Amino acid sequence: MHALPEYDWRPLIDSHGRRHDYLRISLTDRCNFRCLYCMPAEGVEWRDRAEILSLEEIERLAKVFVRLGVRKIRLTGGEPTVRRGFMDLLLALHKAHPSIKSFLTTNGSSLREFAEPLREAGLSGINISLDSLRRDRFAEITRRDVLPQVVEGIKSTIAAGISTKINVVVMPGVNDDELGDFVEFVRDRDAQVRFIEFMPFAGNLWKPERVFGYADMRRVLDADFNLQPIIGHPSDVAKEFSISGFKGTIGFVTSVTDSFCSGCNRIRLTADGHVKTCLFLPQRTSLRDLMRAGASDSEIATAIRADLDTKWAGHPPMDNWK
Repeated sequence: MHALPEYDWRPLIDSHGRRHDYLRISLTDRCNFRCLYCMPAEGVEWRDRAEILSLEEIERLAKVFVRLGVRKIRLTGGEPTVRRGFMDLLLALHKAHPSIKSFLTTNGSSLREFAEPLREAGLSGINISLDSLRRDRFAEITRRDVLPQVVEGIKSTIAAGISTKINVVVMPGVNDDELGDFVEFVRDRDAQVRFIEFMPFAGNLWKPERVFGYADMRRVLDADFNLQPIIGHPSDVAKEFSISGFKGTIGFVTSVTDSFCSGCNRIRLTADGHVKTCLFLPQRTSLRDLMRAGASDSEIATAIRADLDTKWAGHPPMDNWK
């Protein structure tokens, strides 16, 4: 009887030649905010607990992805900090894969208590959603009156020495008049504020006229600030700039008006264990079901490769998306 050949754990390269070494893991579909552009104020149906990947299942899948060449893991949600045990998971991932860079995307509402533990857990960087610096407007956008807590959380992560980025979804007539305020926010703070074009998702009432594009943002900011380009990597999602005399930097995420698909290196794992090869494509194989049916690591890896081979070269223009 012949032994089965060893699985070929070569890097994840899609049919367009892009190497995928960045895994985004959604820990939960739940969130303690109800942002206007993301979900309704009430009536949200959460997935049953049994449908969501256990922490042990996430650890196993992370191990498979790391063997496939992943070198960066980001924990997201929903809101990842509402997932019980998320800090234990972060510690476990760091212990199992100390060379892997780990990141977190959060709404920042509980960062005051988590900043130091996150640093001690080996977190490389954090992205914090913040769409307004005005308390009344922040409460209107998020349907939660917690702006002071979020700002204190940002200060805490910077003080802890964690690389900090502030994500601002810019919407005309909503917060586009705060661009300069956000730039001033990082004048003396070692952080980057990232202005993000409003992108279409299921149920978020996206329309082309609700996009405040990169060109318009630059026009507004160039009037008051001398933006100096920062040379980045082809897989970077943001166009980054420094400003003379400023401690912080700024970036623009231009998914709608100037996509960066050609350098995409990201693959996603949903909270219930499905592979998503692109934010704008439907989910594919349920790795959760494969695991629970007794699949081996190599069988899981084979499924991941097959899904990645279906990834498109780039999403079509969004002008006609409804």
